[in-house]
Amino acid sequence: MRSSILSPEYRRDAVASLRARHFDILVIGGGVVGCGVALDAATRGLSVGLVESRDFGSGTSSRSSKLLHGGLRYLEMLDFGLVAEALSERGLIADTLAPHLVRSIPFIYPLRHRGWERLYIGSGVGLYDAMASLSGNRGGIPWHRHLSRRRLRSISPALRTDTLAGALMYHDAQVDDARHTLAVARTAAAYGAVVTTGTEVTALRRTGDAVTGATVIDTTDHSAIEVSADCVVNATGVWSNDVSALAGCDSDPQVRMSKGVHLVVPRDCIDSDSGLILRTEKSVLFVIPWQQHWIIGTTDTEWTLRKEHPAATAADIDYLLSRVNAVLRTPIDRGDIVGVFAGLRPLVRGDSNSTAKTSREHAVSHPITGLVSIVGGKYTTYRVMAKDALDEALADIRSSAGACCTATVPLVGAPGYRAMVNARERIAAEFNLSTDAVANLLGRYGSETTDVLAPCINDPSLAAPIEGAPGYLRAEALYAATTEGARHLDDILTRRTRISFEAADRGRAAASEVAAVVADVLGWSAADRAREIERYLQRLRTEIASQTMADDVSADAARYGEPMMSATD
Repeated sequence: MRSSILSPEYRRDAVASLRARHFDILVIGGGVVGCGVALDAATRGLSVGLVESRDFGSGTSSRSSKLLHGGLRYLEMLDFGLVAEALSERGLIADTLAPHLVRSIPFIYPLRHRGWERLYIGSGVGLYDAMASLSGNRGGIPWHRHLSRRRLRSISPALRTDTLAGALMYHDAQVDDARHTLAVARTAAAYGAVVTTGTEVTALRRTGDAVTGATVIDTTDHSAIEVSADCVVNATGVWSNDVSALAGCDSDPQVRMSKGVHLVVPRDCIDSDSGLILRTEKSVLFVIPWQQHWIIGTTDTEWTLRKEHPAATAADIDYLLSRVNAVLRTPIDRGDIVGVFAGLRPLVRGDSNSTAKTSREHAVSHPITGLVSIVGGKYTTYRVMAKDALDEALADIRSSAGACCTATVPLVGAPGYRAMVNARERIAAEFNLSTDAVANLLGRYGSETTDVLAPCINDPSLAAPIEGAPGYLRAEALYAATTEGARHLDDILTRRTRISFEAADRGRAAASEVAAVVADVLGWSAADRAREIERYLQRLRTEIASQTMADDVSADAARYGEPMMSATD
């Protein structure tokens, strides 16, 4: 294995490698699937480069519901294969691949009818649990249990139980999607993949009827890089059709975009020891415990506008609030919301008019020699998607490749994690931190926790919390820049940490301090620091403005800072 340190020096060398080397595989897209393809290829002995126009996980892969799950509602759709596959992967990630990033969380499913509903829902949840056990990778997730109305009141006093007959409690798994995607990318680098951000594909190279690489722009200096490869894997999610068009071929299958909006509220807004899963007229609604917050989501509506920054509208927010308030004793209002995030699902276009009913299966296409696309799927099954895409690409690769082994390759931070958990009190004493603070770090960095804290020995100020974000240390910001490939302030506040949607001020107070911590590492001048801070604050302004708009078109315009036309314009 090589180093998994994604430093500024690493990026410089990686860009040079893109210019100089021929790769067996070039992956376009630094989301969880693209990073998964890079890891799969590298661990099969292939040479692989990965280019991402923005940041790892900056699209869909950092804006999910933060769940690893089989999908209870897919059982009702009789999609047993998808559920079984996802449950197996859930257990594998929790047990072996990333135990430091995954935790079991309980959910309550309220029951309104006696007798038949408990039997019907109980049978489905029982099948869900049985399928997880039969997969051989249960991941330590507890079995479900039935709750009486009295027991339900004690577990979740926030619920209005006057119309309920009781509930079922089952467990699923939670993951920090952005940090997990980053861990996949860094593990790929450790096995020899060349992974880069700020590298945007503008053209696909053709030799005869075959794709043989790509033209890439380094967004730091706007220089062009000609990258040569036997096969290009298009793992760009909602941008898949756009990339296929660069090769002069239609994308098959077509991607359909679905917008999912989530709200973040403080933990004391809902008095409950368990998350909730609620039926709505369109789909299901989750109320998910997230550290000192709740995540409430999600919506599922078709999106046809710009892809980089999908906007949540006032209507989206009102929809989520109305559905969750229908079951709460004390309603949540807009003033309680500390964060809102929206993402786009890259669905395989089907016959249904509703995105909520569109299959979450994935599809691999090979429209011409040298180009393979992977679309659709679920976050939980990223590893299977990556394997299927690479298996298809092997037909175009001149090098020999071993069998897929990613089911046995732990991600960075996983090896030694459980031993370090046992040593958390010693680590806390060594760095003069609380055991709770060390536990938080272990849940983000695993066995790399002491690497994060090491600079605190020479600079104790790094062990202090970030202003306005007491759950994060200054040392974490430094580690993001020195080791985790962060290049911009937004990378740190939005994906390396989740300050942008956890802090009540959405990271305004943290911005200046974090910029000061990382400036020297990233080579920022005073003007660069000011520009990064203003860029982040402008993002917050446009996001908040978009969330006051009534419809997608108005919200999209506001999100990009465009003036709204009046009715007389």
